[in-house]
Amino acid sequence: MEGNSRFIRSAQGEPHADLPELVRRHFAHPFRKPILDYNRQAYAAALAARAGWNPKAPLILDAGCGVGWSTLRLAEDYPDHFVIGVDQSSDRIERGKPLALPGNAVFARADLVDFWRLLQADGVRLARHYLLYPNPWPKIGHLARRWHGHAIFPSLLALGGVLECRSNWSVYIDEMALAIALATGRPAVGEAWQPSGEPLTPFEKKYLASGHALHRVVVDLG
Repeated sequence: MEGNSRFIRSAQGEPHADLPELVRRHFAHPFRKPILDYNRQAYAAALAARAGWNPKAPLILDAGCGVGWSTLRLAEDYPDHFVIGVDQSSDRIERGKPLALPGNAVFARADLVDFWRLLQADGVRLARHYLLYPNPWPKIGHLARRWHGHAIFPSLLALGGVLECRSNWSVYIDEMALAIALATGRPAVGEAWQPSGEPLTPFEKKYLASGHALHRVVVDLG
């Protein structure tokens, strides 16, 4: 049912005071959790699909693609790029399978934490990188679960490209912008935003129908 999405409720109304120190700590101490084999296999299959289509095609990562609306749309909007839609849920990926993906796109069922590190280890650079409506983890104690507060954040940024993050919680976007600026020195500012065309994801469609304000940050990481 459209238009019934709850508004985010949080005791936190501005960027977390601990965010700068947490970002510094993650850059000082590399993340060393072992990478699981199923993520290596999904990564290898995705890169092989790219190599089979055009190994030199600029790469777009749709991180947390869900059922794959956004992966399909991005592949259509950037026909000379190769798009990898990654999600850790096999259920969501399978629900996306009926979509007729063009040859320049593929789904990968994998944990993003491992997928990002595998890309970084291989020296892969992205052309564009999308984080579309990630779980906001709105409780004050959830900071380290948000991508900009997670130990994986240095690997995420190391992939470069034009990074775009969208959310229906302004605090998440303000924190993401602050963390990017602290880590890279590049200007990053969150902004209120409305899509000019069709919603890119089911969440975006539902939030718009429910009257939520949408926010994003876009920054070119080079």
